[in-house]
Amino acid sequence: MDILKDETLFVGTAEAEHVEMYLKAIWHIRERGEDVKISTIAKMLNIRQPSVVQMLKKLNAKNLVEYNKAGVTLTEEGEVIGSSMMRNSRLLEVLMDSALKVEIDEEMVCGIEHHMNKQFTDALCTMLGHPRKCPHTHDIPKGECCK
Repeated sequence: MDILKDETLFVGTAEAEHVEMYLKAIWHIRERGEDVKISTIAKMLNIRQPSVVQMLKKLNAKNLVEYNKAGVTLTEEGEVIGSSMMRNSRLLEVLMDSALKVEIDEEMVCGIEHHMNKQFTDALCTMLGHPRKCPHTHDIPKGECCK
């Protein structure tokens, strides 16, 4: 008997998730009002600075960030992805904290947030009543469903 006959298994690309985490980190550092520096990104993501430089060069080539001696800024496309990732993770935190009444598991949030599409995120936001703050009191970026 074929157990997986009606199921499809997906393997995400680690590269795509890494890109999203960098953009989310940059977005979050900027949200805190701090300068986006290599050292700050490295500390937030718990990785070495040379790895950050290498990834920033890739993100720059993909037009997701502007990276030069002046610092790091998100491009319009990078801003959309970073904001979307923050929205996903903060809505998941509201779901765990307010709706499910379970302890927020950041590792689980990080695992799920990369796989949420717009339809799912908007449905979750609507179900939760379009919350404006996460349990940590950070703003939740608005989606089209919030307008």
